[in-house]
Amino acid sequence: MKQYLDLVQNVLDHGVRKENRTGTDTLSNFAEFYKVDLSKGFPLLTTKKVFFKSVIMELLWYLRGEDHIRWLRDENDVHIWDAWAEEDGYVGPIYPVLWRRFPYLKAEDGSAYQKLGDTQEKTWRYEEFDQVQRAIDMLRKNPNSRRIVVSTWHPGLLDEMALPPCHIMYIFNVSNGKLNCHLTQRSGDIALGIPFNLACYSALTMAIAQDVGLEPGTFAHTIVDAHIYENHIDGLKEQLKREPKQLPTLDITRKPVDELEFDDFKLSGYDPDPGIKFPVAV
Repeated sequence: MKQYLDLVQNVLDHGVRKENRTGTDTLSNFAEFYKVDLSKGFPLLTTKKVFFKSVIMELLWYLRGEDHIRWLRDENDVHIWDAWAEEDGYVGPIYPVLWRRFPYLKAEDGSAYQKLGDTQEKTWRYEEFDQVQRAIDMLRKNPNSRRIVVSTWHPGLLDEMALPPCHIMYIFNVSNGKLNCHLTQRSGDIALGIPFNLACYSALTMAIAQDVGLEPGTFAHTIVDAHIYENHIDGLKEQLKREPKQLPTLDITRKPVDELEFDDFKLSGYDPDPGIKFPVAV
């Protein structure tokens, strides 16, 4: 996919060397952006093999609302989150929880905020909010809304998370009967993370579009800190030598998003170049 290769080349050419928490320096660019037309194929990179099963299983895990990886690791032999999980699989309130069970406090009188200067004592209770279901409901009832937003940034919970969210917000937008998605990512590992994020959110957009009676439109992606780890540079330079091939197609069984299973995602025509090994920076 040319958009991805252009992103790689731009960061290699213009990236600024930066230290970070992992101990492996990066080349980093501020505020990279690209977009892809989902009608032209499913954007699974062809210049290296991307493991489709892991992409879709991670998406289905996000939709489960769990705070552990046991379903991924123990039941489905997918290990992409192992490096951040505790021994029992616990990862805390990260993407699945924030997508489906976003936590907040609500007063008994129905308010979720105490006005400044209000001396009235309130009794608060813990509530959870399903952001994905709200987005689907809004797409059905008011598809022209500019407020169809899912946020995964919860400042009060950062210390409880195995890894603070990198992809922090996505927004759905409907135009001419097509569902578009814009993903904002605070930090993006170009070699390892971005190919997964691109494919995962594109699949999500396609699944929700089908669920609400729309066609897939455009996936757009802003990466605030777009970076390449030093030990990924050679592998990405090898990838830049490869010519992108025709994108595969993805067919998804027509059913509600919450009922989807891995076998409902049928990938056709995927003929990638060999995989490239990139070490994970934890």
